[in-house]
Amino acid sequence: MNPTTTGSRFRAYATALDALRLTRAPLAAIAAIDSGHADQLRRASLSVVLNLAEGARRRGRDRTHFFRIAAGSAAEARAALDAAAALGLIAESDAAAAWAQFDAVLAMLWPLTR
Repeated sequence: MNPTTTGSRFRAYATALDALRLTRAPLAAIAAIDSGHADQLRRASLSVVLNLAEGARRRGRDRTHFFRIAAGSAAEARAALDAAAALGLIAESDAAAAWAQFDAVLAMLWPLTR
């Protein structure tokens, strides 16, 4: 069940779940070479989803705080994918779909964190 915000489905949450699913293959490839890097990507990706869920149930500044954490984690997940490609752990094309989904989450969160 997706969290709700103001009575409608929270699209950022669903998009974050899609991004998390899309990290499976890159995570497996990264973990085979660098378990620490894979753990960092896994934790950042999961943090996006969990903080969006928690923020959707909060109000006021508390809500904004969780959305800001989610945005920071989405940026961290993108950076972890970028770094993995830069280090040759994965091909850029292997990370493109997940990266784009995290970018979409950031775009949705921008107006919610201002």
